[in-house]
Amino acid sequence: MTRRWLPALGLAAAAATIGAMFVIAPANAAGGVSATFSKGSDWGTGYEGKYTIANGSGSTLAAWTVEFDLPSGAKISSLWDGSYTASGQHVTVKNSWNGNVGNGGSASFGFNVTYSGSYVAPSNCKLNGGSCSAGGTPPTTTTPPTTTTPPTTTTPPPGGRGAPYLYMGWGSPPNPQTVMNATGIKWFTMAFINASGGCNPAWDSSRPLSGSADATAISQIKAAGGQVVPSFGGWSGNKLGPNCSTPAALAGAYQQVINAYGLKAIDIDIENSDEFENEAVQDRILGALKIVKQNNPGIQTILTFGTSTTGPNFYGNRLIDQSKALGANVDVYTIMPFDFGGGANMYNSTTSAANGLRDKLKSTFGWSDATAYAHLGISGMNGLSDQQELTDLSTWTQITNWAKSNKIARLAFWSVNRDRGCPGGGVQSACSGIAQNDWDFTKVTAGF
Repeated sequence: MTRRWLPALGLAAAAATIGAMFVIAPANAAGGVSATFSKGSDWGTGYEGKYTIANGSGSTLAAWTVEFDLPSGAKISSLWDGSYTASGQHVTVKNSWNGNVGNGGSASFGFNVTYSGSYVAPSNCKLNGGSCSAGGTPPTTTTPPTTTTPPTTTTPPPGGRGAPYLYMGWGSPPNPQTVMNATGIKWFTMAFINASGGCNPAWDSSRPLSGSADATAISQIKAAGGQVVPSFGGWSGNKLGPNCSTPAALAGAYQQVINAYGLKAIDIDIENSDEFENEAVQDRILGALKIVKQNNPGIQTILTFGTSTTGPNFYGNRLIDQSKALGANVDVYTIMPFDFGGGANMYNSTTSAANGLRDKLKSTFGWSDATAYAHLGISGMNGLSDQQELTDLSTWTQITNWAKSNKIARLAFWSVNRDRGCPGGGVQSACSGIAQNDWDFTKVTAGF
């Protein structure tokens, strides 16, 4: 699979704001509100857990906070669909985008825990200060905010979010606020950070982390209420993976970028043969991501790589197997379903490839279909690919609807720069090669 066209075709890719004064519903109002723990896969040194908040109180639950204790030696390594703090073994999780739970509805958050010895379930669960069991004793009082300013909106993690690629070094990059205002998109995957003079991160190996067009764009996105996921790698250029000699050194390069922008997520676009088809470098990247997870509780890590129409190829399967063997705790595995050699039906090819990845995640981690989809991403190519495969707006809408119905973790495409029309123009850096309005694909992706 090649993405060699143009200088660097890398990808080949709320807590709801509450009003001035509110009262959090008691944990177990009449009819019952509960928080139930369930355990997913367990790989001997860690497991995946989930709490589901069910509202049967007869009224809307405006916000929720779940508290629980982990046994000695256990700790959260990642958490999604919520924000958390940990004090010793006591964990407190607050809603992010999923805080407004209607009567009869539910919300949930998931997390990974590392542990030593034998598995012990979380204990001492509290929901909004009361019992997590429906029918338990509710808290006697609740405390409204002490200010008339609404609480700060928490931006959701990348899981379940659309984040198309934006590349400031190529393809007449648009002003991101213009795109945000026109489409409603909130997340962007920013391409590409590579190696500058050894194991030093820089945009396109040349533009600094501060004072560059990339840094300006990130500031504009955040000022408009958005967030970014910087992407390391891509097809072209000098990669950090081969240039950083150890997992610790590579993690240090990733950490520079995390610190520079206060990140919630990073994407490792591992497609160039120097990384993807180099087993030592694969393992170095996975080891670095493990260190990043240990040093940055709650950060989301994403791997992006190529695929066949039936799922990951040999090196993709190896990457997934090694991520488990090395305990990398990767949150999202994203495939790039294009450059198949002229796929005739890009919807069928994309969903077939995604289901192949789903099945690989199930067999490797012992996950259910739903859990596998919750760790799966798709990063397509809008318009014409460099192999002249056509993903028109109708097809991308089908793919997005499929992604929504299966509740996958991430939806991206290459790229916002190309989300402009140029019918009959072939593959271009600043347009899709097909007839369309500006930002059509971004609008659809924002709906995911």
